[in-house]
Amino acid sequence: MLPMLAKRVGELPPGKGWIFEPKWDGFRTVIFRDGDEVFIQSRDGKPLDRYFPELNEPLKEQLPERCVLDGEIVIAGANGLEFEALQLRLHPAASRVKLLAGQMPASVVFFDLLCEGTRDLRSVPFGERRLALESVFASVAPPFYLTPATRDRGTAADWFKRFEGAGLDGVMAKLEAGVYEPNKRVMLKVKHERECDCVVAGFRWHKNGEGTAIGSLLLGLYDDAGNLEHVGVCASFTDVKRQELVKFLAPYRANSLDGHPWKEWAQQSATDAGAQRKPGMASRWSQGKDLTWEPLRPELVVEVSYDHMQGTRFRHTAQFRRWRPDKKPVDCDFAQLEVVPPHELAAIFATQR
Repeated sequence: MLPMLAKRVGELPPGKGWIFEPKWDGFRTVIFRDGDEVFIQSRDGKPLDRYFPELNEPLKEQLPERCVLDGEIVIAGANGLEFEALQLRLHPAASRVKLLAGQMPASVVFFDLLCEGTRDLRSVPFGERRLALESVFASVAPPFYLTPATRDRGTAADWFKRFEGAGLDGVMAKLEAGVYEPNKRVMLKVKHERECDCVVAGFRWHKNGEGTAIGSLLLGLYDDAGNLEHVGVCASFTDVKRQELVKFLAPYRANSLDGHPWKEWAQQSATDAGAQRKPGMASRWSQGKDLTWEPLRPELVVEVSYDHMQGTRFRHTAQFRRWRPDKKPVDCDFAQLEVVPPHELAAIFATQR
């Protein structure tokens, strides 16, 4: 059974009848238990059990004998949620997964109860499902947690403003009277959208337009030491815009490697495992994608919008807004993105220890 999905909105929905929750940034999961059988399912229906072996026994110990729950697998570090640590779990070697499970064990934050015993709760209003979930987890213990929830819009707005620094990238809004509809976008997610100026230091050709259409722009920001760090890409252009960009970027391709801050990366083999985080370097997550890239003289500045930072990178693809010929590349630094990590994440987890 696929989980219920959400559509993005720009602000908290008006009116009454909503229950708000923090939006957790992890791996969405639907967890099934039937006696000694436990199945941890991904958002798209694939098994996750082998990647999180440390959850199996605690699930048997704490979950009802027969149940289905909806939640998010997360790894909480000192400075917030560690999504990159979650990605490292998707490793083919069981020994590697076991090692990482011991070093940074995962937790599950639950936010819906879909079945208990022989009772299918999907047609029950969410307000009642929430009460049933709270009853099931009246004495919840780590590594499991019950997500905070509120009907108060002021509290939800405060969460939206303060939680980003802890790795929670928005607020979920669910109708109190709503039923559970698998694979349908009926919930609402209110996510951050921020803007910053980045240096354009390279690009990738579109997969269907080698030499004729731009696929994405490679973005960089300067750190305190003056190094240009790769922070992500800007994409989602129209076909016309992709073709226009070919001509626009052409002058910046000339002598582009002369003094380029990413020159060494451009010359390394895409199979160099030691350079996975650099532009054009392959990783286990790329799985067949062509990550070759073309350098540009780092003279262009672009304004992009982004919704969430994960460490020093954009969590998702940034969106093009406009060129900034009035800005100097050297002024594009991480100071634009500074978000002080609040203590709320530790508080949320501590309240149920």
